Amino acid sequence: MLRSNSKLIDSFVIGAALFAMFFGAGNMIFPPYLGFKAGNEWVSGFLSYYIADIGLALLAILAQTKTGGYEKLLSPFGNYSAKVLMFIMVLCIGPLISIPRTAATTFELSILPSLPKMNMAVFYALFFLVTALFCIKKSAVVDLIGKILTPVLFIGLVALIIKGIITPLGDITIPSRSESIIAEGIEAGYQSMDVLAAVIFGVLILNSAKEKGYTTEKASAKIAVGAGVVASFGLLIIYLGLSLLGATACTLYNMHISRTELLTSIVAALFSGKFGTVFFGVIAGLACLSTAIALTCAAAEYFEKISGGRFKYKALVIIICTFGAVAALLGVDGLVSFASPLLSVVYPPILVLILYAFVAKRADRIVCRFSAYTALIFGALQVAASFGLPISIIRNLPLYNLGLGWILPTAIMALIGFVISKFINKKPV
Repeated sequence: MLRSNSKLIDSFVIGAALFAMFFGAGNMIFPPYLGFKAGNEWVSGFLSYYIADIGLALLAILAQTKTGGYEKLLSPFGNYSAKVLMFIMVLCIGPLISIPRTAATTFELSILPSLPKMNMAVFYALFFLVTALFCIKKSAVVDLIGKILTPVLFIGLVALIIKGIITPLGDITIPSRSESIIAEGIEAGYQSMDVLAAVIFGVLILNSAKEKGYTTEKASAKIAVGAGVVASFGLLIIYLGLSLLGATACTLYNMHISRTELLTSIVAALFSGKFGTVFFGVIAGLACLSTAIALTCAAAEYFEKISGGRFKYKALVIIICTFGAVAALLGVDGLVSFASPLLSVVYPPILVLILYAFVAKRADRIVCRFSAYTALIFGALQVAASFGLPISIIRNLPLYNLGLGWILPTAIMALIGFVISKFINKKPV
């Protein structure tokens, strides 16, 4: 029988790994900008972001302790639909959004403040050349970078936050400059894509727990909860602090400042001289590179698998890196704008599948399919309405202004599916 102190240690170790998985340098740009726009409503913005990001990501991992992996988690959606959804998820956390965003974030956070004349295209070519070399060799250096850089980056950010609390940049006096800061917090949580990543990370957490001797569903769930508490607490400190720093800068810059410009400006203001800017830039850049390498390896392996080996891993790495270098030219804000509508369509059905995992033993799959497809359709309608299309039915739904207009019709269809399933499964007397 495993001792309680061993469980605590294992929870902490796995939780630290989970923190490293969720915490990428790109995540640093959302909380400060959210606090900056929120002004004196920054706490509401932070909470909505944190719940939509880490809260739902941890729920996704717990859902996999119920199902045993992402394939079983997505399977109630239907075999073909689940494969398409998984394909889109990998595109999002891989070559379409996350991978090019790591390069764009590195350029804007690490290169521009110190080397403003550096050519963007040349840098992206070099960035993805290094990424490709590491991925093709599958070098263990990636693990070393992650193990060293994550603690250093965490400590550096904590130092930045403490400095910002002791010597605040300004007073948080102005109200929110957003129509709905809660909706923006939810959207920023979507943009982090930690929920999508968690669907894949969950397998790693379950395997790690099994290797440590937690083979039953109950035991692995306890370890997952413990690891989740550790990871979520670390991220709580960072995200809360960065949101506060952004709020203290709400009167210093105009609204046209970009997300990365805001963060680099805060760093420069709190640490005078070049050292702080250069140190932060180097650490953030290497953390982004580490993330890019990990995501490229994972995406290439996935595409090789679904192609049945027709596309080879090394060729896929080169294709992904080439595409990433081109897509990165959009810049961080451009990639965020591109990602927003796509993620607003993908997230609702994924969240339904995550929630269904907790009631699967008491609800037929028809309930899941009715609600998941409804969430997908109304998520798409909400995006269409946000682009100005005259879709009054979605605009009049509750929670539309928070970006959650899909919830009510999804709940109604889940109830209808539940009633139908009872009639279908009713045994004759």
